[in-house]
Amino acid sequence: MDVTEVMTYHALQRSRTRCIPTTAIEAALTYGRSRRTRGAEIFTLGWRERRYWAERGVDLSGFEGVQVVCTPAGRVLTVYRNRKPAAWRDRVQRRPA
Repeated sequence: MDVTEVMTYHALQRSRTRCIPTTAIEAALTYGRSRRTRGAEIFTLGWRERRYWAERGVDLSGFEGVQVVCTPAGRVLTVYRNRKPAAWRDRVQRRPA
């Protein structure tokens, strides 16, 4: 799978400036946890995914913290690293005052 075919120009630029290789993006799309929020699908490679796939012979140690934001159609919008697991949880919506 050549992930650069489904990446937007913005995602290509961000992956280059943030030093995130396309292999990390492919790994996040293949092995990462998926969640939907605000009309996007976010694939996350955290320590749990790294440990789970390490038991099955897949080394994801260099890709921990990579997050890939995709459109519902499957195009990659942006990529970034986030090593704070608390930020991955969906926030409870605040009630209006």
